[in-house]
Amino acid sequence: MARLRLEHGLVQVYTGDGKGKTSAAFGAALRAIGRGLKVYIIQFIKGGFDYGELHVVKKLPNFKLAAFGRGKFVTEVSPHEEDVKLAEEALKLAKEVIGSGQYDIVVLDEINVALNLKLVTVDEALQLIKNRPKHVELILTGRYAPMQIVEVADLVTEMKEIKHPFTEGVTPRKGIEY
Repeated sequence: MARLRLEHGLVQVYTGDGKGKTSAAFGAALRAIGRGLKVYIIQFIKGGFDYGELHVVKKLPNFKLAAFGRGKFVTEVSPHEEDVKLAEEALKLAKEVIGSGQYDIVVLDEINVALNLKLVTVDEALQLIKNRPKHVELILTGRYAPMQIVEVADLVTEMKEIKHPFTEGVTPRKGIEY
């Protein structure tokens, strides 16, 4: 029996200041894996952190994840040159993975933040979108999605924070926030 393939991949964007962008992308990835599709998630600026999703990836079929980052939060004030180097490595892998056509869904997690910090250029991201094989679904996550990305996307969801327990002093919880 032939493996399921998407006839036409779309571009999805999950952005905004609310919680749930990466979770939504992982939910789409899990659904796809359940149907036999192949998924690759490339995390920009998230390497070096102990996220719960890193522990389950090896147990799932047709699912790869690569995380790039120093394990420190990157701020808008002059990103460290190592952050730039790691973002370039993530972008290079993204080009290879997307261009190979081997994966049905490719998630570029936190690429919008990398774009905002100018670790990756909008033109480079637009080229990834434009040059992807027809069947590849591309999901871009992170706050601050540039208007140029929003305009070319097929689906854009903005997560809006209404209320968050952090404002009441609740610290991030293992298994929930990370």
